[in-house]
Amino acid sequence: MIRHIVFFSARHKEDVEAVRRGLLALGNIPHSRLFEVTLNTKVDPLSDEIDVVVYAEFEDDAALAAYKAHPLYAETTSQVKPLRELRYSADVVAAKRN
Repeated sequence: MIRHIVFFSARHKEDVEAVRRGLLALGNIPHSRLFEVTLNTKVDPLSDEIDVVVYAEFEDDAALAAYKAHPLYAETTSQVKPLRELRYSADVVAAKRN
């Protein structure tokens, strides 16, 4: 399983909700097993620049690639990109449980 985690900050604080709403559209792409878009609770006083977090789980690399190749992914990116300042992404393989 691949865990896809992306962190966003809005260019302007008044755009945080617009970024979150825009990213919610990605949940309509059918390739993820789990998909969430949440606001950062900002409880860590040393790192509060992240506003929105996308968390998704994919069965394998092929499912993640299909998600990123979906037309809605490009459409959403073009809508959200002008509103964001930072974007950090990580795709990690989940450890197998015994």
